[in-house]
Amino acid sequence: MRTASITVTILILALLASAAHAGDCPQFRGPNRDGSFQEQGLLKQWPEGGPKVAWVAHGLGRGYSSVSMVQGKLYTTGMLEDETGCLFVLNADGAIEKKIPYGKEATNKEAPGSRSTPTIDGGRAYLMSGLGSLCCIDLAKGEKQWDVNVLERFGAKNAMWSLAESVLVDGNRVICTPGGLDAVFAALDKMSGETLWTTKGLADRTAYCTPAIITHNGRRILVTAIAKYLVGADAETGNLLWSFEQRTPWDIHAVTPLYKDGLVYFTGGDGVGGCALELSADGSSATPKWTDTNLDCIHFGVVLVDGYLYGTGNRNGGKLVCLEMATGKLMWSTKEVREGAVVYADGMLYVYEGPKSGIVSLVKAVPTGFERTGKFVLAEGTDQHWAHPTIANGRMYLRHGDALIAYDLIGK
Repeated sequence: MRTASITVTILILALLASAAHAGDCPQFRGPNRDGSFQEQGLLKQWPEGGPKVAWVAHGLGRGYSSVSMVQGKLYTTGMLEDETGCLFVLNADGAIEKKIPYGKEATNKEAPGSRSTPTIDGGRAYLMSGLGSLCCIDLAKGEKQWDVNVLERFGAKNAMWSLAESVLVDGNRVICTPGGLDAVFAALDKMSGETLWTTKGLADRTAYCTPAIITHNGRRILVTAIAKYLVGADAETGNLLWSFEQRTPWDIHAVTPLYKDGLVYFTGGDGVGGCALELSADGSSATPKWTDTNLDCIHFGVVLVDGYLYGTGNRNGGKLVCLEMATGKLMWSTKEVREGAVVYADGMLYVYEGPKSGIVSLVKAVPTGFERTGKFVLAEGTDQHWAHPTIANGRMYLRHGDALIAYDLIGK
């Protein structure tokens, strides 16, 4: 009886330990597209040289897609030498199981390769090429179910460095931001690719931002940033609710807005910085509450943790910044960590510096001051360090060009 009791206890503890860190990530920057991952039981301090490498996968082509993970499978995109974009499907051990072509990819001199992180939903992957081709891929069949060039369909122009958004699946719709005269947002039927609605009333070119849905006083609002504006639209109908103009050099807006307690925060790089907009009670209008130039994040993402914003600025090599969301007050900043992608899990910030350094830091997510508890340099892979980290099922996945590296984040 005592042996059986011990065995049962061990099994229960093992299950609890597994549940503490298990969690899928079906889309860009986490389950809610906000850079926060719902993992627990992760290391709070790294050994010298960083956490243990579980495996390295090579041969993913050129690109800056991060990874999605669902039911033990990993999904990312890359461009082959013949400029064909492919969806790569890997198993939990890093072996490439499928390589599914989806068409030509962007070949910009400054940043050739794929950009979009696949959104996984119901046995299908949805992704956008840098040239504007939005496709639905049947994962079981390993082939495209439908493919629509949204720039052509809606009469829009591509951004200077090609599209880089990861599309949003909401119910029966897949939502993207073609821009142009009549399609700030466009909702397509996720099974057929047919147009359901578009957001009219604001003429502007698309940028590089991934859209998200926030909920304000029960109202679901689509938010994103396009070339010159932050915009909000009704998530059910696509009707434009409000827009706020912010000019940035070269029309680069690439940071998904964040929401808390009636405030929508957004930011731009190159010294422009950010702003918090206060929404009206019904969400139909927005007015600026505060502005800031310390956190001038250009395309590496910002996270919101317990009422505080964390991200990196990009002037003079960059710095890691903490702001109070309610007021915009600068809590701290440091050049110990420079410009890089920032995500959050289990009380800690993970910062992957780019575009050239490849330094990865573990930092406490606290407003009282900067405290780094781990650091290493990513040596595998090719090209620029631009992909955002993904944390799922107790591992951190870092994409660097043709390589994907998996790190174990679970302590003994």
